[in-house]
Amino acid sequence: MPRVLDDFRRTQLAIAALFCFLGFQYATWISRIPALKTSLDLSAGEVGLLLMVTGAGAAASFPLVTYLMKRLGARRLALLSGLGLVAILLALSVAPNYPVTLVILCADGVAVGCLNVAMNAQGAALEAAHGRTAMTQLHATFSAGSFLAALLSSGMTALTSGMVTHFAAASAVLLLLLACARPRLLPDDAPAKEPAEQEEGGNTRRKMARPTRIMLWLGYTMIFAEVVEGSMNDWSALYLKDVAGASAQVAPLGIAVISVVMVLARLFGDGWRSRWGDAVVVRVGSAVAGIGLALALLAGGVVPALLGFACVGLGVAAVTPCLYVAAAAEGPDALSLVAATGTTGLLVGPALIGFVAEASNLTWGMAVVAASAVIVSLCTTRLQWTPAKASSEGRMKTEVVEEGAT
Repeated sequence: MPRVLDDFRRTQLAIAALFCFLGFQYATWISRIPALKTSLDLSAGEVGLLLMVTGAGAAASFPLVTYLMKRLGARRLALLSGLGLVAILLALSVAPNYPVTLVILCADGVAVGCLNVAMNAQGAALEAAHGRTAMTQLHATFSAGSFLAALLSSGMTALTSGMVTHFAAASAVLLLLLACARPRLLPDDAPAKEPAEQEEGGNTRRKMARPTRIMLWLGYTMIFAEVVEGSMNDWSALYLKDVAGASAQVAPLGIAVISVVMVLARLFGDGWRSRWGDAVVVRVGSAVAGIGLALALLAGGVVPALLGFACVGLGVAAVTPCLYVAAAAEGPDALSLVAATGTTGLLVGPALIGFVAEASNLTWGMAVVAASAVIVSLCTTRLQWTPAKASSEGRMKTEVVEEGAT
């Protein structure tokens, strides 16, 4: 038993290195957006397009990720996409002009999409192999990677204004994380064959797989879950300042409260999943997020807002990890689709809040976030979750609840 536990922890740390890698890589280049804006002489709109094209690349990577997952497997895809992200970071540091930068960041989005699916597949496979929950702690290390990257960025910016030295140092850290992850990642299964059907004359042709009802419901749920996460990070500070009347010093605390509570919740989230099951964690958590934020908006003021933001961080912390586990149980197609729809939610959410706020006010915009969290809770009622601890094989599976089922 101790040996089995040791194997579990070592593999968990290896997969955690991938999550840390992705958070570190993303936060490294995003922290130098002001430097990119200055060096390339960009307008605010052009900076917005830079951020948009990265997300668009990740969302559009769905067909490629599905193909590569089947051909390479999660382990090889994770390592190859990680090396690609290192090369992209180095290329970004010497990008000569705006069009080239757009191409580089679009490629970054595609590579992020590949690594995101591969590392979540590894995490889900770890849970299945050992019959233990681990995914929320893995997602917490993404935030840890972002935090470490922010510290490095602050230190490197104090030493030099150039991005080449900074990104070279960051690349060394990223390569170290890949080296730590590689020996203990779970082995890939045999590459899957493309579905085919027999035609007259003995020829075969590929049969396009269509999204199942399970995949679609998981995708819908992930969209609204990511709308909540993305919008809160982008709009919380502005809500505190312009609506709640917070000072310039207090306004950034909104992001801090959400981030800290979410990381702490993810550290304990796997225990909640083991005790109550993913269904309860996702449904109750998203309901707490939506209702807590709605009450804060009705009450108004800085303190209620911060309490509402804490409810959001607490409630949604384990939602996306659970959805990734459920999608992985349905296969690489479902996992790729859910990852792509999640990226779509991250893209659409903040913009949607902006449109609603412009048409009415930011309070109504934030009400859309609260409603999205409640919709997540409602969407999950269309899925029947089997907790890992209750499965004889230690796996989580989902199935669509048929009409009229009890």
